[in-house]
Amino acid sequence: MGTGSEVSLCVGAHEKLVQEGIKTRVVSMPCWELFDDQDPAYRDHVLPPDVKARVSVEQASTFGWTKYVGDHGTSIGMRTFGASAPLKDLLEEFGFTVDRVAQAARDQLKNAPR
Repeated sequence: MGTGSEVSLCVGAHEKLVQEGIKTRVVSMPCWELFDDQDPAYRDHVLPPDVKARVSVEQASTFGWTKYVGDHGTSIGMRTFGASAPLKDLLEEFGFTVDRVAQAARDQLKNAPR
């Protein structure tokens, strides 16, 4: 799941995983508050409680995503401050790539509680 421009990374990872025969879904979550205000049945449809293998992608921060990925989920995001380099280099360095998101999903499938 992701927000804004990060959704395209999620879609790219989804496409890669589907080619490998791995079922996935992409959730665009542009606003936590609006999602939280939805009916519980809708929230459970979008994020089924029995699906524990979850990955979030947010370039700004990982803060707050545990609520949606769970205690065992993976959040790809910034955990530091102050890096300076060309954007393409930073995206690669900090894991904002389709390959990194796909690998995080694979790892989740291996390690998430059942």
